[in-house]
Amino acid sequence: MDSPAHGAAVSADDFGLKGPRGWAFRGVRVEAEPGALVAVEGPSGSGRTCLLLALTGRMRPTEGRAEVGGHHLPKELGAVRRFSALGPVTGVNELDPALTVAEHLRERALLQGRYDGSLRALLRPRTVRAAEAQARIDAALDAAGLDLATLPKGPRTSVRDLERLEALRLSVGLALMSRPRLLAVDDVGMKLSDVERALAWELLRSITREGTTVLAVCTEAPDDALRVTTADAGATEGTDSGVGTDATTTDTTDTEKGADDALAEAGRA
Repeated sequence: MDSPAHGAAVSADDFGLKGPRGWAFRGVRVEAEPGALVAVEGPSGSGRTCLLLALTGRMRPTEGRAEVGGHHLPKELGAVRRFSALGPVTGVNELDPALTVAEHLRERALLQGRYDGSLRALLRPRTVRAAEAQARIDAALDAAGLDLATLPKGPRTSVRDLERLEALRLSVGLALMSRPRLLAVDDVGMKLSDVERALAWELLRSITREGTTVLAVCTEAPDDALRVTTADAGATEGTDSGVGTDATTTDTTDTEKGADDALAEAGRA
């Protein structure tokens, strides 16, 4: 099993998920080492987000096998959820536009301290706990490349006033506060310019360089990512990530209705 200090290896074979009205995705195969950048590629409605949620333990697959960080799916969904984290996922894990950046950060730090800490940690003086929470916030924002001083109103900036790339960085920073072994990000390039899209992918690469495995949904994968496509039937060869792994999918027969149904179920969970 992978060390908790490192990213999670991800493997799947003949992996599929069926919703009430059809398959969200089917026949997926992937082999990725810890610290890999895995791009889940395909058009909107092809089951990309459902695959992302299934591999992070948020949705229960219907067929095939998968192993994430040494834990088997679907038997160990809870274990995978504990060491994986979601960035922005539409309808499942979105920023609240009415809250400020500071409010999001304080809320996440409070949740991390309450649910991830030991009883002994909770009994430490409030000043010590506050300093540790701030240190965790600072480290996560640094890793996400978000400088609060550059925002229109600093940490008091409302989420609705953030640029798209800034919102992505905030979502990723919030996810990194749990120090995950596996980070999942949906729709990486959505509404970004070419320059912003390149910066978003560089952000995800920098996270993998620190050892965290990244799963990222996109319309078009960069050349250096392991490519998993949910778009077409047949096999598509993956690309070399620099860590000696590859990823392919076979016989994908996704339907947009099946993916929508499965996502709706995840949003209610």
